[in-house]
Amino acid sequence: MSLTVHINTDSQDLPLNSSGVDWVEFSEGNDQIIFSAGNTQVEDGADIPTQAELISAGVQLTGSEIIVSEYLLQDVSDVLLKNIDNMGNLDTRFVIAFDFDASTASEPTFEVWDDINLNTIDSIMLGNGTASGSFIRGITTTTNTPGVNWVTGAIRMAGSSDGNFLFLNDQLGFLTGATILYANIAVVIPASQSTGFSANLVFVVQWLEN
Repeated sequence: MSLTVHINTDSQDLPLNSSGVDWVEFSEGNDQIIFSAGNTQVEDGADIPTQAELISAGVQLTGSEIIVSEYLLQDVSDVLLKNIDNMGNLDTRFVIAFDFDASTASEPTFEVWDDINLNTIDSIMLGNGTASGSFIRGITTTTNTPGVNWVTGAIRMAGSSDGNFLFLNDQLGFLTGATILYANIAVVIPASQSTGFSANLVFVVQWLEN
């Protein structure tokens, strides 16, 4: 079996394969999701930015909690950035699509780690090793929209400990056939964060095959 992940780069909150809606297949190991304050170098339609350009467009710490609102897909195949308008703390359902082409032996889970070894959550964004301090909030939207201001009660994603990853089938169990599952994520920077940071996190979907 296989899984393809797609990102909705359209303003319309509609399912994968909807006519007239721009979904981009995420290229594993190549494409990236960027969170940013945005500027003329890091915006929809811009070329893939340099590290210096990313830093210049970074979110400025204020001493208050920041719910990041700007997300972009770094689409390597088209060599440009594309807005992910529906990602973040919005009541939007069809943001990240996980397209499974067959049944599974376990419920797929969506996790975030420091790197491809999938064994540490030591970065600042993942709570310096304490999952409850993660800046990454996530919610499964396979069966329902997340609701207004969903980040307040969302999962803080970091690693694979109970309560810190998403069950993509809304805890309904293994998949019985080809299925498309959905989720949304957001970055929430706590007021206590006083120093700048950057991270190249790894998001992963795990499941058991039949």
